[in-house]
Amino acid sequence: MHGHHPRTPEAERTRRWFMNKALLAGGAAALATMTGCSNGSSGTSSSASGTPGGGMPSGGPGGMGPGQSEVKYKDFVGLTTDGKVVDGLYSVHSTDVSTDKVVKAAQAFLDGLSTKERTSCTFDVADDEWLAWSNVDGYERKGVRMGDITDAKRELGYALLGAALSAKGLTQTRNIMKLNAFLGDYNGGNRETLTEGAYFFTFMGTPSTSKPWGLQYEGHHVAINYFVLGDQVVMTPTFMGSEPTSATYQGEKITLFKPETKAGLALLRSLTSAQRAKVIDAKVSKSGTDMKAGAGADNLELAYQGLPGSELTSAQRDKLLDLVGVYVGYLDDGHAGVRMKEVEEHLDQTYFYWLGETKDTSAFYYRVHSPVVLIEYDAQSPLAYGTKTGSGGQPSGQPTGRPTGGMPTGQPGGGGGMGGPGGTPTQQHIHTIIRTPNGGDYGVDLLKLHLETDH
Repeated sequence: MHGHHPRTPEAERTRRWFMNKALLAGGAAALATMTGCSNGSSGTSSSASGTPGGGMPSGGPGGMGPGQSEVKYKDFVGLTTDGKVVDGLYSVHSTDVSTDKVVKAAQAFLDGLSTKERTSCTFDVADDEWLAWSNVDGYERKGVRMGDITDAKRELGYALLGAALSAKGLTQTRNIMKLNAFLGDYNGGNRETLTEGAYFFTFMGTPSTSKPWGLQYEGHHVAINYFVLGDQVVMTPTFMGSEPTSATYQGEKITLFKPETKAGLALLRSLTSAQRAKVIDAKVSKSGTDMKAGAGADNLELAYQGLPGSELTSAQRDKLLDLVGVYVGYLDDGHAGVRMKEVEEHLDQTYFYWLGETKDTSAFYYRVHSPVVLIEYDAQSPLAYGTKTGSGGQPSGQPTGRPTGGMPTGQPGGGGGMGGPGGTPTQQHIHTIIRTPNGGDYGVDLLKLHLETDH
C-alpha cells in the first residue's frame, strides 16, 4: 500500500475550511479548483494539507459534504419531510438479538492498538465526529487508517466489520475498497487516498453490552455508521458507492450494485402504467448527480414523492420489501430482520420515486422514503474512469487507458463523457445511501431516550 503522510489538526481544519468555502463559492467546480478533492481522480493539484490532490470532484448535492452548513451533534434533527420530527417512532427495547459478537470484536481491535492509535480514534458517544464523514477520497479524516497499521491489527479490523455486517455487507465493503485501489492504479498510482488502505475506524464511546457506543468506518465511497445500545443497532447513515462498478482487480472480476439495480427495476416493472405515471417524474430529467441525502445533509427536509405503498398490490409490496431488504441486508442478519419489521410497519407510508429511463443498462435514480427509512440509488456521471463499450452498450469495466487531464475517455454508449452534475450518467459510477429519518440516524433518538430514562 502507498505511504501515508501524517495529518495534523491544523491541516484538517484547513481542509474543512477550504471545503466549506468552496461549496459556498460555487459547488463542484470551485471545490475542484480550491482543494482538488475528488471521487476518483488523476490530477496533480495540491490539497490544502499538502498531500497529493486529485482532479475531478464528486460534485452536486449529497456528494461533497460536510458542506455549507456542517451540522453539529447538538443541532442534529435528522431527515424530515417538513422540518418537524415525527415523534414516537423509536423506543429503547430488547430485540433479543445479541450484540456480544460485535462488542467483543470492537474491544479486540481497540486492545490491539497502541496507546497513541487508540487515543486517535476514540471519541465521546455524542461527539460531532459522528456527522463529520464524507464519501470524497481526499477528505481529511480522523481515526485509525487501515493502511497505517500492521497486518495483524488490520485483520482485527476486518473481523470487526465481519461481526457488524452480514457476509454480503462485508463482501460489498471490501469490493468497494478494492475498486478504489483499482481506480488508483488506473490513474497512475501514487495516490494514498486511492488504495485499499485509505479507510478509517473511529469509535464513539466504549464498546459495551449495556451502555451506548458506536463505530464509524469510512473512506472513499464507503461510510458506515454503527450505533449500539444494549441489543439494539442502528446502521445509518450508510453510504456505499463506486467508480467503476465493474472491473478486474488483481485477477478478480468485481461487479457491484447489481442487486440494487435489479431490485429497483423489478419493482418498477411490476407496476401498472397508471402507477408508473405516479412513480416516474416526467418533469425532471436525470442529471449527472441527483442524490439528496448524502454527506452533510443530516438535517435535510425532503418531501415524499412518487407512489405510496398503500396503493400497491400484495405482490408489489413484496417487491418493495425485497428492494429495501437489499440495503438493510448489509447489516448483520439478526438486526437486519429487526430493521425490516420496523420498515414493514410503515409500508403504507413508504413512497417509491424514479428519475430517468428504465432499461437494464439505463442510468437512473430511485428513492424509497418512509417515516423510518430513506434509500437513494443514483447512477452518476463519470469523473475519472473511461470504459470500453461491451455488448449492448454495457460498460465492460476495463479501462481504455489513462484519462487525459483527469477526465474519463469513454466511448459512445459506454458511459464516458464529462463528469459532474452536467455530465452523462452511467452505471459505472453509482452512489447509494440508506438513512433512518426523524432523528434515527447515528442512534441519536435512541441515545436521547436512553439518557432520559436511565439518567
